[in-house]
Formats: sequence, C-alpha cells, structure tokens
Amino acid sequence: MTEITLKTKTKLDLLAIAPHPDDVELTSGGTLLKMADAGYRTGILDLTEGETGTRGTPATRLREAARAAKFLRVAVRRNLSLPDAHLRVCDEYKEAIAKVIREFEPHTVILPYWEGRHPDHYTAATLGYEACFIAGLKNYALEGEAFRPSKIIYAAAYSDVKPSFALDITKYYDRRRRAILSYASQFDPPAHEKKSKVSLPLDQLEQRMSIIARNYGQMIGVQYAEGFVVKEVFQIDDVVRMPVRSM
Repeated sequence: MTEITLKTKTKLDLLAIAPHPDDVELTSGGTLLKMADAGYRTGILDLTEGETGTRGTPATRLREAARAAKFLRVAVRRNLSLPDAHLRVCDEYKEAIAKVIREFEPHTVILPYWEGRHPDHYTAATLGYEACFIAGLKNYALEGEAFRPSKIIYAAAYSDVKPSFALDITKYYDRRRRAILSYASQFDPPAHEKKSKVSLPLDQLEQRMSIIARNYGQMIGVQYAEGFVVKEVFQIDDVVRMPVRSM
C-alpha cells in the first residue's frame, strides 16, 4: 500500500475511488479541483498499481500519480496495491476499501460507472459500493468506527450513458489536462513502447476524454463539464431557479 499525503488532517469531504492510477484524472479530475477550490477536503483511492498495463511500470505510475495529485490539490492519495486485471468482488478487497472509508469518513464518494469495457472498472464500482455499506455496519469485524458515506455518485465518462447531472469544469480544464498528462508513460511514451500488436485505446484516450468533457459541457451550456450518474431521485426545493434551460 502506498500513500501520498499532502495535508495532515485526513477526514475528507469527497473521496474518488478508481481501479487504476489516471482513472480519476480522466473522469473526475475537474470535479476534484472544483471542490478543493470550494474549500472541501478531497482524496483519491487507487485500487491497483496498473501493473498489467502495456506501458510503463508500477513504480513509474506511482511517481506520475504523485505528480498528478499535486495538480489536483487533493489532501491524500492512497494506493491499495490490489492485483490489476484481477479485481473481484470478495470480502478481502471490500474490507480493504471499507477500512479506508472508516478512516477518512468521506461525505461523498465517486465510483466508476457500473458498466464498461474494462472488467476492473465495473468490478471497482461494486467493490466500492459494498465497501461503503459494510463500513457502516457497527458489528462488522473491521478496524475503525462504523461510518457510511452520505452520497455515492458514479463517473459517467467511460460509458455511453446520459448523466444525471454535470459539473462545469471550464475554469479547471487546463489544470485537469496537466494532471492527465502527468502520466507520460501512458499518453506520451517512447516510440519503442508505442509499437504494440495490441490495439491500445489509450493512444487516443486523452483526446477522447476532452471531447466527452466538451459534450457534457454542451449539455449544460458551458465549455467543459464532467458528468455523473446517481441511482436515487434528486430533491429540488426551488423549481423557479433551476439551472440549464429547457429550450
């Protein structure tokens, strides 16, 4: 397990959980920046070191993750070093995540969307949800005091799904992009690492995520946005001043 602590106090308002280093940057980096700017304490929990990836090494990606964390202004970033490409829903992995939930006590948790191309992504969504649940069970045999997040939201960017809502990240887009490009081993590798018989979607991933951010932005009338999905109904108290025009 590896931790990058940028601030001393560990209780968080917002914790983003993702299977691989760079997933959070690509799907919700602008949101983390915006929330940090609003005064909230934010953090990232990477489940694996991305060791089965075609490019780079785990050590390289951990260094890149540390650099990206500074761009995103998170209070803490931790890596559980679970096995990349071998994530599965089991008590061992759920409890590892639940311990972090109890330690940081995040009010809101961001998870990957529950469907997707990469098995680690949709598995991480289930692991994260179930970990949040068991973390709140007082009599569950687990370190720390029982705690359960108030809100779980799912990053929509990797999936072909209409978001429940979107956050304007126009002000933070450039800094988000710098965080993404901190992963030079993935998005700007040496020429010899680009020669692969395997088609790598990440060759166009950074550009594609920018297009997606622009698309979400158009949905709410701004330049760039990040989209999220929730399973529950939103409560609205003022239907007169709701943002985003209907026509």
